Amino acid sequence: MSMRSRTSALTALAVAALAAGSVLTAPTAGAAPRAGAPAFLSASQLPPHPTSSWTAGPVAHGFPDALGLCVGTEGVPAYDYRHRQFWTDLDTGAVQVTVVTGTAAQAKALAKHYDDLIRTCADRIEESSPDVEAEGRDYGTLPVEEGARVRGLHTETSWGATDIALLSVGRDGRTVTVVKWGQMGDFHDAPVAAFKKTTSTAVAKLY
Repeated sequence: MSMRSRTSALTALAVAALAAGSVLTAPTAGAAPRAGAPAFLSASQLPPHPTSSWTAGPVAHGFPDALGLCVGTEGVPAYDYRHRQFWTDLDTGAVQVTVVTGTAAQAKALAKHYDDLIRTCADRIEESSPDVEAEGRDYGTLPVEEGARVRGLHTETSWGATDIALLSVGRDGRTVTVVKWGQMGDFHDAPVAAFKKTTSTAVAKLY
């Protein structure tokens, strides 16, 4: 899906996605912030595109709309989210968001919450949008820091728009990151092995 000029089926349907509830606790009062800030992926660390190079936007504060279809901030504490968007000259885009919580236990709960949202995203899309067929796939966990999991999501609308996305959640200590890659296509077009490498790199760069 293009981050620059194309409104994909996933983006168009974002307003219809349902957010799951959360039992996460608020940040610990007076928790000391960790020195520095988590490092983000660079353009060269995204899955290689066969015909176009990646461009990386600046690191910005806030939660990105590009991640909002399956994962949002509703029902979670108001942490300081930071994100970076990436795009190619064609129809492929990506985004990474990171957040530093108050404790490792809060980060563990937040990572599980986000993974649960991704895991159930296909069902929630179909429930809220009868013109869309959605399928999710689990590509397993990665042994990096406190762990990461990679999932896939394919959507197809009744008017023929088809999109594929890969999403991952990973954690290092108090810090959680979510990475999303997407473009037009289906599961056959998903660079799963390369995205797993990107996810491992993203989690390893957190601190």
